[in-house]
Amino acid sequence: MREAGPPSTASAQAAHELQIGGAVTPEAFGARQTYAALDLGTNNCRLLIARPERRPRRRNNDSLRIIDAFSRIVRLGEGLGKAGRISEAAIERTIAALDICREKMEARGVTRARLVATQACRGAANGDEFIERVHERTGLRLDIIDRETEARFAARGCGALADPSAESVLLFDIGGGSTELVWLTRERRSGNGAYALRAWTSLEIGVVTLAEHFGGRSVSAETFAAMAQQARESLAPFAHRMANERRCPRFHLLGTSGTVTTLAGVHLGLERYDRWRVDGLWMSDDDASRAIARLRAMDFEERVANGCIGPQRADLVLAGCAIFEAIRELFPAPRTRIADRGLREGMLLELMEADGALTHGA
Repeated sequence: MREAGPPSTASAQAAHELQIGGAVTPEAFGARQTYAALDLGTNNCRLLIARPERRPRRRNNDSLRIIDAFSRIVRLGEGLGKAGRISEAAIERTIAALDICREKMEARGVTRARLVATQACRGAANGDEFIERVHERTGLRLDIIDRETEARFAARGCGALADPSAESVLLFDIGGGSTELVWLTRERRSGNGAYALRAWTSLEIGVVTLAEHFGGRSVSAETFAAMAQQARESLAPFAHRMANERRCPRFHLLGTSGTVTTLAGVHLGLERYDRWRVDGLWMSDDDASRAIARLRAMDFEERVANGCIGPQRADLVLAGCAIFEAIRELFPAPRTRIADRGLREGMLLELMEADGALTHGA
């Protein structure tokens, strides 16, 4: 586990940028450019291709016009906790997904891109070797970002969903191999409700690591309680550190991850996951409790059959719920806002801002 103060306001060059399609002149910057952000995590490979939305009319203050997107569960970190290395099978699965990402970027004429890898590559003994193999096989150069940069991108990507009337907000991102928490405080001198990053932490606990340790297919009440207890122990130092921070009546949680979007889909009773109904949804504390109870009441086959879970998440979602339970217990709030956005959106917004492509706050 690592804790730090506010993340630095590093420039948009902090993470690796890939130029695609030759040199780009300054005149080509801005709205005429097509941007891509790729996030390779412990469990998922996600790509987003977008252009700046100069006149955002969509809900939730969207500043990105999405051109294309891709997401695949690759389980890059499968077995990493025990072996300490990324397995050959995981490497091949991931390279196949990255090949699709490369093809999509080429087909969409991407001119500016940021491609990053997170916890699995940070923690693996062969993380750098894997990055080199990806470059050799696909031509893509991924940058392994540190925890601070990951937290900053997540906050940038989700910030538009925070209640501008709240004095403070706790953003959390439950990943496959790590969980990031960011304490946001409203800038008193700002007239637009902007938030500043007060503090953050990154914990080496995620849905893959927890499920591999305790098992994720058949989760008894005792197993779920043990997972939640481990999460509480990991979260406790940051909770203690934030104990005296101001929390006004509008304080709330802001969650971005497959765990919370899945819970939102279950809460809404969706037969098939629908991002447009989930992104920006408010869930009360009681709503969250009921959704978790519904998930815990399902057996593995029922989770597989659920349209918001499916076979690739069925053995991971309860581990995520245990982490969410611990967050809710240590940072009690009457409501949680659900974000189907995060790291990729944050990377895109920073790239566009560096180019002067956004003419309004995001």
